[in-house]
Amino acid sequence: MNSSAHSPVSPKRVLILYADVGFGHRSAAAAIADALQETHGGDCQIDLVNPLDDRRAPALLRDQQSDYDKIIRRLPELWKLSYEASDSSIPTTLVESGLIVMLFELMRDLLNRYQPDVIVSTYPLYQAPLDAVFTLRRYFVPVILVVTDLATVHRLWFNNRVDLCMVPTPQVRGLALDAGLAPKQVQISGIPVSPDLVRDTRSQAAIRYELGWDPDRTTLLAVGSRRVGGFEEALNVANHSGMNLQLAIVAGGDNERYQALQETEWHCPTHLYNFVNNMPQLMRAADFILCKAGGLVITESLAVGRPMILIDLIPGQEIGNADYVLQGGAGELAQDPINTLEILCHWLEHDGRLLRERAANAARLGRPQAAYNVAELAMLAAQHGPYRRAGRRTTRARLMELLSSNEVPFQGD
Repeated sequence: MNSSAHSPVSPKRVLILYADVGFGHRSAAAAIADALQETHGGDCQIDLVNPLDDRRAPALLRDQQSDYDKIIRRLPELWKLSYEASDSSIPTTLVESGLIVMLFELMRDLLNRYQPDVIVSTYPLYQAPLDAVFTLRRYFVPVILVVTDLATVHRLWFNNRVDLCMVPTPQVRGLALDAGLAPKQVQISGIPVSPDLVRDTRSQAAIRYELGWDPDRTTLLAVGSRRVGGFEEALNVANHSGMNLQLAIVAGGDNERYQALQETEWHCPTHLYNFVNNMPQLMRAADFILCKAGGLVITESLAVGRPMILIDLIPGQEIGNADYVLQGGAGELAQDPINTLEILCHWLEHDGRLLRERAANAARLGRPQAAYNVAELAMLAAQHGPYRRAGRRTTRARLMELLSSNEVPFQGD
């Protein structure tokens, strides 16, 4: 008997790339890793990596992670202008050339270190430098790109050299096709959210009991962070509304805000948290969510069928997120604190009829299985694994000229 028939099969290596620009990229990456571990943990090795944490990453990109909050809060119109100005084909090509120069060596070394059978990326800046390494080596690793914006999506996401581009909505699929991706490259999956949103099948009352919340009061979960403007003002009207509400408030790691919340005189049952690791549990225990129009919090809210009162958004990508919620009937955008109070009144009158309608719409839009869908496709791609392909001579020549002129070593690739 051939002994090789019983030799163990090496686990497939899955490299998941993300960045800490906002919460959504890391969260989606972690959700995919969690789903992979649950469904294929014995068959794969998962490496979750943020390339921008490498000290060799250019300060321009590395500092973007820590400066993101400052820019979008202090200079929102500048952020919007730069976002829109770069969102066309010619600027995108120029940006991609710059990314190849800045990240080529780092991506090459990541590939050498992790030897992946498949790469999953939840951040749009890695695709061009990865493809440059592949093209020069004539050795391609399957790449699955996971878009983490719901509606307004920058062209940098749509690199047509990826094997699969996973998008959250039909609207984003249309943008991908308009940007030149082939229909077979683009699949609608939703944005991956924590499998904990699916795993916990307990009743709402049981979860509230465990949390120490009143099981019978209509419960508003308010999700804050340093990025959320108008947070205290919206909570103030809820606190003084006289409605039979219960508030659960998460400060999102903002210590100053958490301290101020602790010093507030609350007129209804209120549960305060600073930073939490059980957001899926809190969302399931709530009836509706007060938050900004971030892709992560919206996606998680929809996954558990909780409607939203949106009180803030970032010019650029989050305008599309808000439009998606509003057009789907899963929430409303409050223009000011008085408008927040009006929405609360409308949702809760007539025994909460409108709240129930909004919740049904949220559940219809939600895609709680997204992480599992991406995990399955990643394992399928890993089975095929890396492949050799001759790159176009003109493309390889242009890449070598670009790297050589910028003194980026590439010999041997």
